[in-house]
Amino acid sequence: MLVAGFTFNTFSENTYLLIDEATRQCAIVDPGCYDRAEQQALREYIETEKLQVVLLLNTHAHIDHVLGNQFVIDTYNVPYLLHEADLPVLHAVPTYASNYGFPAYSPAEPTGKLTPGEVVRIGETELEVRFAPGHAPGHVVFYHAPTHTVIGGDVLFRGSIGRTDLPGGNHATLLHSIRTQLFTLPDETVVYPGHGPATTIGDERQSNPFLK
Repeated sequence: MLVAGFTFNTFSENTYLLIDEATRQCAIVDPGCYDRAEQQALREYIETEKLQVVLLLNTHAHIDHVLGNQFVIDTYNVPYLLHEADLPVLHAVPTYASNYGFPAYSPAEPTGKLTPGEVVRIGETELEVRFAPGHAPGHVVFYHAPTHTVIGGDVLFRGSIGRTDLPGGNHATLLHSIRTQLFTLPDETVVYPGHGPATTIGDERQSNPFLK
């Protein structure tokens, strides 16, 4: 599996393409593309690399991670999966989108749900869904064991953790999620977060000040 990343919108949110090398099928995770230029950048990369988009995934449904959901669905006509515990988070976005500077936000409804422990398939690539609430009530991460890769959303960052002061957030729950769902993975596992640079489980286990 290959990972291609883009940084979109005023929250500097990381959008990822998860690419199955054998089939060139891919999933789009947390599309934060809001304006036309951001949407075009994503579409041009997909066209240039001759990728076939087969799935839309959300780690969670805060506004910065879902701004491009409807664009992806309209453009590629693919299933959209989200953990059902984050549906209230998703449904709240239209009530505050304009206040955050996104008046043209177009809401999209999931066509299926993500279940912890299940495997999501993209071509020959298999991703394990791990439940990691605390930042958001239905937050999940996607683990690809063969390449020791985690698409982590807003759970764990380089030297930091996700905020827990938003509705549905809980600090103790987030720390528990990190320790049981991420720190049980090998040290060499690369974490691709929802904001900022990638890190590794080993580095965060050793030096993250929130997890001492």
